[in-house]
Amino acid sequence: MKEIGVGLLGFGTVGAGVVEGLQRNATLLAERVGAKPVMRWIADLDLDRDRGVKVDKAIMTRDAKAVVEDPNVDVVVELIGGVGIARELVVRALELGKPVVTANKKMLAEYGAELFGLAAKKRRGA
Repeated sequence: MKEIGVGLLGFGTVGAGVVEGLQRNATLLAERVGAKPVMRWIADLDLDRDRGVKVDKAIMTRDAKAVVEDPNVDVVVELIGGVGIARELVVRALELGKPVVTANKKMLAEYGAELFGLAAKKRRGA
């Protein structure tokens, strides 16, 4: 079965919930979309804190830019928060033609038009 490589930026409470949800529902998601979601990378500044979800330490990194630029990452999930680095990483992912999922309301409020425009330009929809 085809795989969809997921790169997660930010492994706080919401990020841990995303990982747990993907782990718990991987089979169902694969059946529904015809491709298995696979967590390729998790980027966070704190790699040691227990988040209550088991992940392979080999996929943990502090280098969020490398996660975005990895050709094995098909979808970027941005959960860093704030606007600065989060926006830079989202813009880079969109420039590379990668779909982005974010819960970053502040970034969307301030830069939504730019980001949606870039996504549409790269034919990923708005």
